[in-house]
Amino acid sequence: MTRKSTLTAAAVAAMLTASLAVPALAQDEDTSDKRIAFSNNYAANSWRQAMLRSWDELAQQVVADGVVAAADVRTTPENDATLQQQQLSDMILEGYDAIVINAANPESLNSVIEEACAQGIPVVSFDGIVTADCAYRVGVDFVDMGYQEVAFLAEQLPDGGNLLEIRGLAGTSIDEEISQGIHDGVAAFPQFEIVGTVHGDWAQDVTQQAVAGILPSLPEDIVGVVTQGGDGYGAAQAFADAGRDRPVIVMGNRQDELAWWKEQKDLDGYTTASMSIAPGTSTAAFWVAQQLLAGAEDVPHDIIVPYLRWDQDDFEAALAEMEPGDVGTKTYSKEEMQAAIEENR
Repeated sequence: MTRKSTLTAAAVAAMLTASLAVPALAQDEDTSDKRIAFSNNYAANSWRQAMLRSWDELAQQVVADGVVAAADVRTTPENDATLQQQQLSDMILEGYDAIVINAANPESLNSVIEEACAQGIPVVSFDGIVTADCAYRVGVDFVDMGYQEVAFLAEQLPDGGNLLEIRGLAGTSIDEEISQGIHDGVAAFPQFEIVGTVHGDWAQDVTQQAVAGILPSLPEDIVGVVTQGGDGYGAAQAFADAGRDRPVIVMGNRQDELAWWKEQKDLDGYTTASMSIAPGTSTAAFWVAQQLLAGAEDVPHDIIVPYLRWDQDDFEAALAEMEPGDVGTKTYSKEEMQAAIEENR
């Protein structure tokens, strides 16, 4: 995976073009009697809600079209690996043919996942991936995403300076990988130094409170904020409430972040970038599970799709399509995921 694995308009067009020329990957066996279950570990922010909506919209369509018999979803109220393990055990007992999972932890669910695999039930993880050898993983290059945040700041702030890092949900693979990429970026651009770190749980309100709590202990000259998506607006509010100078805050894909960015751009040309994973990656995972049930051969266990990125010249077009509370996303088609399977072999 290169250092430019982003979902720009050109990348979307290329994926669509490739999907038109995908060779038959399998016998495309009938899956109309198959039942797919989705185990989600957490839903307490707008990104997760958008992710669940993407799944639900696709689920209704594929069941109505006779692609599968069911595409049910269950969510644990908190980021609780123990509850999710029980949820997965129940899905196995209930006879689902495939399981999609957004995991609370990359390793703690491996035993029950291996049990599913042993019974011939394919398990496809996404966003919060798992490390079980038998499982499939659909995601973006989160390490690269974190690295690109610092690379972008190096372009905007060549003299470097102090950074605040806002991490996501502790214990998840996403949080660990994005943070790794950010620290790789700081190593590559040593003019920057991370002087503070908080966990914002990918939620605006949690982020605002966490940043407000740490700001009094930080140097006055914070030049940039590196985030994991969904954190930007909360960080901006905390800096404003504290009377601090406005840093360059790398944004996610939520409407409140992009709207604030536009306000600042209109005010004085404020420049930043947006990097995030599309909530619709849940639909990508569905199609991988469906293709496995349809008999697809040689499906790679790790499938990378591009992440979303908007810059100064294109974020307003994305914002114009959003209502307050929305999250920018993309819904993946069967043909696109067949192309992705082929490309990742």
